Amino acid sequence: MAIEYEPIRGYANDLAGSFYAEEKHLSIDIDMGNAEKIQDDDEQKKSIQLAFQISDPNIDNKGEESPLVPTSTSTNLPLHRQPPPQRLISLDVFRGLTIVLMILVDDVGGILPAINHSPWNGLTLADYVMPFFLFIVGVSLGLTYKKVSCRVTATRKAIFRALKLLILGLFLQGGFFHGLKNLTYGIDIEQMRLMGILQRIAIAYLVAALCEIWLKGDDHATSQLALLRKYRLQCSFPFHQWSVKLHSHGSFIAQIVNQCAVSCSLSQVKCGVRGDTGPACNVVGMIDRNILGIQHLYRKPVFVRTKQCSINSPDYGPLPSDAPTWCQAPFEPEGLLSSVMAAVTCLVGLHYGHIIVHFKDHSDRIRLWLIPSSAFLVLGLVLDIFGMHINKALYTFSYMCVTAGAAGFLFAGIYLLVDTYGYRRTTSVLEWMGKHALIIYILAACNIVPIIIHGFYWKQPQNNIVSWYLSFSAISSTRCLQPNISLSELVLPSSSA
Repeated sequence: MAIEYEPIRGYANDLAGSFYAEEKHLSIDIDMGNAEKIQDDDEQKKSIQLAFQISDPNIDNKGEESPLVPTSTSTNLPLHRQPPPQRLISLDVFRGLTIVLMILVDDVGGILPAINHSPWNGLTLADYVMPFFLFIVGVSLGLTYKKVSCRVTATRKAIFRALKLLILGLFLQGGFFHGLKNLTYGIDIEQMRLMGILQRIAIAYLVAALCEIWLKGDDHATSQLALLRKYRLQCSFPFHQWSVKLHSHGSFIAQIVNQCAVSCSLSQVKCGVRGDTGPACNVVGMIDRNILGIQHLYRKPVFVRTKQCSINSPDYGPLPSDAPTWCQAPFEPEGLLSSVMAAVTCLVGLHYGHIIVHFKDHSDRIRLWLIPSSAFLVLGLVLDIFGMHINKALYTFSYMCVTAGAAGFLFAGIYLLVDTYGYRRTTSVLEWMGKHALIIYILAACNIVPIIIHGFYWKQPQNNIVSWYLSFSAISSTRCLQPNISLSELVLPSSSA
């Protein structure tokens, strides 16, 4: 039998609201083979206490309390029971809200291009989804690894979890499923997309987890200065990542060879400019083409909606007559170099988690969250004005600053609403979605549920709910672009979007 004491902060609801109350958390691990279940009556409690005293040779049986037996002000709490672990409800709500935002921009973004991903430079509603997820992962890691008993074991578990996310991402976004209008499945390994949303989250998770396990001091943080001193190595790590990306952008001068997404002739784009961040010549795409291979990149990049590549920009549309050849080149929005800055967003969330661990007062937490959030927002906007544009596809430093600052403000607001004032009933649906975020992402955002529904049709494969919905979406989108068009003049596309 092993007994472990762990001080925790619990929620205590009273007439004034929800406040944190100090209490002791008793955790008992019992390994007695096929022993009978412990009953809650007083006789068995006394027997257990007596057994503890007898098993310790350093205790005199003169009514003294054994150091192994916990003292409690309540005699009605059974020794074998422990309070359930407290969850940070605001973090679940934030995660659920991000899931709702993701589903919204995926389904409505085709009808309203204004909320869809920005074609290149700029920021839209859809561009906040990925940074919000990474920020939430960082906050969760700060709470998960606040006490690490064995660093090697924790590292092994972190690597295993990251590998599970990578494999799941390859299965869901590698091209195994062929779209909503195609009931076939399977992928040629030579053409499989290697990167994706879950792969990026896995990389950021692993980097932040290793930093939290290995790069933190042992001193106790009781002030802001002590907090920075405890995590000084983690605070310096993002600057190293930023310098690597800046050096990569600044030292790149080359001729970029692009290849069409479909079978066509090769084309060459002459760059010759340092630090080019345009769609054709940027170091992010160059590294992905050379390391991952052009056949393993995303085939429908966002820059096909730019003015150079679409007559309906910022929406998808036919190529202009003078469209450059790079408009049909693959580009990976979750590439290797851009994932470097994505990991920084996760590290920012990790620092917000540290504030939860080391500061227990609501006002202190919110104040320490709002200060860096404001600094990130101002810095990102200033950098955008002076030429380092906000760009989600490249995951620029200005984009990281603005989205991390927005995530900090939103998280602080949700924390104030839910955990401070206790408005949980109004956010119960978001809380539930946040607790089941991964399964909702797999079933809804990755189109697993629509693909299953698509398999049931009436007489002809085209007569199914999914096809009807896609037809209605195409009608709505076309009528938004051309309000005077009649339904009889509309020709629905035969290929999937």
